[in-house]
Amino acid sequence: MIRYLLDANIFIQAKNLHYGFDFCPAFWEWLLQQNGDGNVASIDKVGGELQGVEDEFSTWAAARGASFFMPPDDQIPPALTRVSIWATGQSYEPAAVATFLQVADYWLVAHALAHSFVVVTHEVPSESVRKIKIPNACIGLGLPCVSPYEMLRRERARFVLGGGPGQP
Repeated sequence: MIRYLLDANIFIQAKNLHYGFDFCPAFWEWLLQQNGDGNVASIDKVGGELQGVEDEFSTWAAARGASFFMPPDDQIPPALTRVSIWATGQSYEPAAVATFLQVADYWLVAHALAHSFVVVTHEVPSESVRKIKIPNACIGLGLPCVSPYEMLRRERARFVLGGGPGQP
């Protein structure tokens, strides 16, 4: 079973662009179903980022609780140490490392490392030394990292109008 851990940008871009609540509720239902099956989750720090604005989306995020936005457990501190050692051992600017170690991305990568999740993000690897991108951290730590579209294809998600498969 592949388990996916979602970055904040998955939710934000889905809401704002690709899968708005008003025209693609099936995406959000799929996330909840997959979370119930233990296949899709995120972390509490991402959940906190998503609850920053009082709107339908922040209400949705707040209602998910710890079953969707998981808090750290005893396996996270050693993983945080591994991620920190990796980040400080690269050629990133000190400000980039300091910023990374203060944001949810750091915790997301550590959680994925501790619990063997595939990280899902819209970010792409970058050669910049000014910002640590999630895919770069994943590559450096040997973690799988995919786009949301790759996750949806791998999991054969289907958001179908009408009566079901094979019908127009």
